[in-house]
Amino acid sequence: MDRIVIGALGALLLVAAGVFWWQGRAATDNAPAAVPITLSSPPAGAEALPEADAGDEVGPDLPEVPEATKEQKRFDRIDRDHDGKITMAEMLAPRASEFRKLDVDGNNLLTFSEWAARPINKFKSADKDGSGYLTRAEFATTKAAPKKPACRCR
Repeated sequence: MDRIVIGALGALLLVAAGVFWWQGRAATDNAPAAVPITLSSPPAGAEALPEADAGDEVGPDLPEVPEATKEQKRFDRIDRDHDGKITMAEMLAPRASEFRKLDVDGNNLLTFSEWAARPINKFKSADKDGSGYLTRAEFATTKAAPKKPACRCR
């Protein structure tokens, strides 16, 4: 079965190569004859070609494109209203969403139990017997799950 598939693929490749060769040959056979180029004086009204030695002539300067440095890009990312100034609210905005996740009761005050909620919940779920401490076996269940690869390459 494998030999049949490989033979069919080989025959298909040979046919495809023949078609490409035939098309390429047909394109060159039907091409118009090349016009010989003569290096004489240019026709009337045409501009003369530049010479290799331009003398003292200098071309125009390249346009200036300001490159934003990393600090300028970081500043622009934080300056949300693009007024050239960073306010305290703009500076703390990225951290506000993280704070809101921790502030469970929404009173804008972060208590210790809210701040430590994740480790406390992790401890309670690992302490299966409710003893208030973790044995080696219980502690082993707190291990972080391995990260899955970003792509499923084979």
